[in-house]
Amino acid sequence: MSKNSKKRKKTVPSIGTKNESSLHHTLKFHYSGSGGVTETSIGDYVCDAQTSEGEIIEVQTGSLGPLKQKANDLTRIGKLRIIHPVAFQKQIELYDATGKKLIRRRKSPRKGSAWDLFDALIYAPELPLLKNLTIELAVIDIVEKRIDDGSGSWRRKGVRIADRIPTTRYEAIILKKPKDYDQFIPFEKNKPFTVKTLSEKTGISVALARKTIYTLSKIGIIERIGKEGRAYIYKRKTT
Repeated sequence: MSKNSKKRKKTVPSIGTKNESSLHHTLKFHYSGSGGVTETSIGDYVCDAQTSEGEIIEVQTGSLGPLKQKANDLTRIGKLRIIHPVAFQKQIELYDATGKKLIRRRKSPRKGSAWDLFDALIYAPELPLLKNLTIELAVIDIVEKRIDDGSGSWRRKGVRIADRIPTTRYEAIILKKPKDYDQFIPFEKNKPFTVKTLSEKTGISVALARKTIYTLSKIGIIERIGKEGRAYIYKRKTT
């Protein structure tokens, strides 16, 4: 048989792992479990992992917006678990341009929380409505390695983030169905609330409270019932 007559196998484009962070790498292997596989082709996609029971694993450290279509397609094939890490405590290590000499180490004053999910969900607020989808918040402590080589963001004055390394892992928060998002409503069943009162009650910023309310409205957990001045009023939706 000639070379030209050989059948070519259909290949699925892979993603590079060369620049994969330690955080992504660690979570991918942790959730694949014993007997699972990583960087595996499923349908038209390359997925981070698949467990021995067949559950598909996607680790997403940033916005969940880019997963909208992928999640929709994969949940038609089988069960999908999106792992979204939340950095509870972060220690920042700054290195010189060579990446070898530690200049200083400090603890970030900001602590992450489960509410950070809504920063990630804002561009895909209806993801929780997908059947076969679980979103798991992996609550961890991390060390963020930064290198002062001038190639980073102007916001950090050229310092780039070289790696995020997980250190401590806490109990995860698992969200399997829309009803599980009730835990983000810190008010009694019939008590109305606004963006401002949600912010005051929980201690999150007004901007994050607004994203939370938008997402919870999209998945049918709360509903708008009126307006007081410029503020919309919401309450838990009754079923």
